[in-house]
Amino acid sequence: MNFCTLFDSYYMHKGLALYRSLLKNCLDFHLYIMAFDFPCYEKLKNLGLNNVTIRYICDFETEELISLKDQRTKAEYCWTCGPAIIEYFIETFSLNNCTYLDADLMFMASPQIIFDEFDKSVSIAISEHFHNETIGGKYCVQFMYFRNDIEGRKCLKWWKERCIEWCYARYEDGKYGDQKYLDSFPLLFENVYIIKNRGVGIAPWNMNFYTYDIKGENVIFNNRKYPCVFFHFHGTRVTCNSNELLLKAITYDVSPKIERCFFLPYLDLLLEVYRIYFNVNLSSVKVEKRMFWERFYSFIKRKCKHSKVMQFLYYKVFKIRYDGYESISK
Repeated sequence: MNFCTLFDSYYMHKGLALYRSLLKNCLDFHLYIMAFDFPCYEKLKNLGLNNVTIRYICDFETEELISLKDQRTKAEYCWTCGPAIIEYFIETFSLNNCTYLDADLMFMASPQIIFDEFDKSVSIAISEHFHNETIGGKYCVQFMYFRNDIEGRKCLKWWKERCIEWCYARYEDGKYGDQKYLDSFPLLFENVYIIKNRGVGIAPWNMNFYTYDIKGENVIFNNRKYPCVFFHFHGTRVTCNSNELLLKAITYDVSPKIERCFFLPYLDLLLEVYRIYFNVNLSSVKVEKRMFWERFYSFIKRKCKHSKVMQFLYYKVFKIRYDGYESISK
């Protein structure tokens, strides 16, 4: 299995947690990492990770991409580069296929479960958000499979060109970041498969829609049981308070069941990352609860997100959310 991801120093702890979750759940894989700053690249190279190939962003960037850097925030530029990075790894290493993974995923079961769901002739496979919000798109850029065939490459090229044209952290004219473009994949290209497993992409925005078995190994939806393959920790903040590692979901409340099944195991995984890769020994973990003002802010955001004026203000004032806010000593 060929996977690729991208992250910088802010997200290195999460990227390494993704890597360790693959080690624990995947017998045969290779992870291609694009390091988005030099400290990240240097650290990863010095770690000597097994089953990993690392590339530095400066060795990949084209003049066209570099020209966009000053026009887009750090996160917007990462999103812009995403399709080109997948294409780069496929071409550079002559891969038969490559699956993009967001860096803030934690696998709880083998990704082979996902690949077993669709036929080998599939050119593109994407997963849904599995929630009712439409602004961000029906599909999520969390797990994307591209086969190195005519349709797979055609789709990847089209997506890359669209992201170069426009890729911003706001909703505008039917577009949103790199993600809303995915809504067009099934309409424009053949051999596109929509992943059906509800355990693919459990995330803060849909985690409360489901019930789970006792150990959290399966998600139950409409009386059907699905294996929990990975949890997507989007919109979560990791911080350190003295000797304690803290994790908070910024825009959603976390139930005791979700905390026990997903958030605490992720914190344990992060403890491993800090101990093994950063030589930092933390003694305890905690899932932080949201404050009243954070709940109020989330409520206002949901109510106002369809207003163009409020969207503009939100993405200007709170763009730091995308530019890196996690204060962990590395």
